[in-house]
Amino acid sequence: MNKVLLKTENLSKSFSNGGELQHVLKNINLELYEGDFTVIMGASGAGKSTLLYALSGMDTPSLGAVTFGDKVISDMSQDGLAVFRREHCGFVFQQIYLIDGMSVTDNVLTAGLLVSKDKKAVVRRARELFAAVGISEQTQKKFPSQLSGGEAQRVGIVRALINSPEILFADEPTGALNSQTGLDVLGVLTEFNSRGQSVVMVTHDIRSARRGNRIVYLKDGVILGECDLGKYEHGDAARHEKLSAFLRDMGW
Repeated sequence: MNKVLLKTENLSKSFSNGGELQHVLKNINLELYEGDFTVIMGASGAGKSTLLYALSGMDTPSLGAVTFGDKVISDMSQDGLAVFRREHCGFVFQQIYLIDGMSVTDNVLTAGLLVSKDKKAVVRRARELFAAVGISEQTQKKFPSQLSGGEAQRVGIVRALINSPEILFADEPTGALNSQTGLDVLGVLTEFNSRGQSVVMVTHDIRSARRGNRIVYLKDGVILGECDLGKYEHGDAARHEKLSAFLRDMGW
């Protein structure tokens, strides 16, 4: 089994909703492993995104702990969490949040230079990543408003990976894309995972979920079950059947 990168112990998250306490996550115990492509699934309101935000330090739990290596990130200050996210995590969202007034290149380099002062190394890393996701030099000069949805999401992936994060978190990364463009983005994530990049992705889409080797299913804030699919291989019909059967058992 691969090295444990991140783990939770009795992780719980509650919100006040009109004066009534709503328990979104309930005593979650989960280990995430180096090199895995972990997919978090569940019905709407199951707590998928809340779990992703707690795992990544974007939100703090109400109870329990989140540990990265020897760091208990759930005990960190907001400033400490900001540094942690910048140095160890990459984020890809359904909404891409590129800065409109900056070129594609500057969007990526700005993120890289927040961590490294070696501009030549950051530029070199950016060029390698742009080439890996198929973003041409001409496109790198464009502004976000000039990009297609697929191009913008691929740029978002480059920005997320510029600082070589230990974990890439993706929240419905294909949710706003058409079918073919979504497949292209999934292909990029799968390729980086095949190179050793650890990925944690929230999705409601079975096509996207098939790319993961581990499926974690949430229901009403608890982990109802898990499914081990093994590493992704294109055209693996048995993989689809195994995941479909698992999801039926979960009440999907």
